[in-house]
Amino acid sequence: MTQHFDYDLMVIGAGSGGVRAARKSAEMGARVAVVEEAALGGTCVNVGCIPKKLYVYASEYAAAWREAEGFGWRAEGVSFDWETLRDNKTKEIARLNAIYGRLLEAPGVEIIEGHGRLTGAQTVAVGDKTYRAEKILLATGTWPALPDIPGIELALTSNEIFDLPRFPERLLIIGGGYIATEFASIFSGLGANVVQSYRGDLFLRGFDHDVRQFLAEEMRKAGVDLRFNHHVTALESGASGSITAHLSDGEAVFDAVLCATGRRPNIGQLGLEHTAVSLSDSGYLVVNEHFQTAEPSIYALGDMTGGWELTPVAIGEAMAFSQTQFAGHPQSMDYGCIPTAVFSQPPIGTVGLTEEAAEAAGHHITVYQSTFRPLKHTVSGSEERTMMKLIVDADTDRVLGAHMVGTDAGEICQGLGIALKMGATKADFDRTVGIHPTAAEEFVTMRTPRS
Repeated sequence: MTQHFDYDLMVIGAGSGGVRAARKSAEMGARVAVVEEAALGGTCVNVGCIPKKLYVYASEYAAAWREAEGFGWRAEGVSFDWETLRDNKTKEIARLNAIYGRLLEAPGVEIIEGHGRLTGAQTVAVGDKTYRAEKILLATGTWPALPDIPGIELALTSNEIFDLPRFPERLLIIGGGYIATEFASIFSGLGANVVQSYRGDLFLRGFDHDVRQFLAEEMRKAGVDLRFNHHVTALESGASGSITAHLSDGEAVFDAVLCATGRRPNIGQLGLEHTAVSLSDSGYLVVNEHFQTAEPSIYALGDMTGGWELTPVAIGEAMAFSQTQFAGHPQSMDYGCIPTAVFSQPPIGTVGLTEEAAEAAGHHITVYQSTFRPLKHTVSGSEERTMMKLIVDADTDRVLGAHMVGTDAGEICQGLGIALKMGATKADFDRTVGIHPTAAEEFVTMRTPRS
């Protein structure tokens, strides 16, 4: 490579995509540096997937204790301590930060601490020092966006909600996406009185309509106060640190307000104005199939490019980038049949097309759908139900989509993702022997189409 560059590749952002791209490129022989002003691991490790899932686990124990009584267990004096959960989470995240550091250092990646800012097509400034790189990869992800509501500065975002000094007994959540919905279930499970306010008719836009409707019913049964076609018009400071929320249906007092109304590319101080990088109408970086921007030496991947905002997708894109740029094996990311989950209570697992998307794409479809009370809850006393749904192309018999709401939905749909990726048909599902008794066997025993 040209020797007058300090690095062959300079990565700005040490989240999931940035770390993987830096590490793999270095393993392929490139001289690599990664610039990060916060903790290694990005949103996923520090204020996203990992701490969220730990809190999901914590929130499930209350229901487990209640359900255990039906199986003969007696638990007296059970209580929850927020500080213990919060502090143990912090210890685990610190452990993961250190692992990320070792993963980068092992192949020789230089970690530069500070804010990285583009000053040209092949230059990055960090503090008072400027570096030259033949290629620059932007992987700074997204940042919570706040709506224009009077008093919105009183609200928390998902960046702060994990580390509250005190547990909020009364919590208002603004938003209807997966982040808002997951935190509604988490804090309700931990014992808070939760109101989730969403301006639309039904939350989780983009997911299968039947799934959204079923989850809303289950969350309400679990105690979450879901309010659709609902608006928060203003927030005001109240007594003893409380917040008075002015709502479309009145006023209410809360201990905390979480705003989860979307995220935007984290590019405000990135220096894009010194380059030819272009943005889409919605503010995301425009890239080609090899993650190259309009500035030939600058690349971008992950959430900031406006595609699937999922950690495994960013990692897959990073692998394709490294293979293309430094291994001589051009690759592009395959975005078909990506499984995903919403860790609500109960959780959603999904892969492939929704019923609405399949119809919009012109498929002639057959739908198989089942709702049932799981065996466990026939004794636990819980009224929670499970839903499963298959979308099948009536002309080819290929399964286009699989959707589930219920315990272990994410685990089950991860396996189904392999089947759909391989082009499984409904006949393949039908001739697969189920594991009995499990909820998952319902996916291979649904025989009658929905009328």
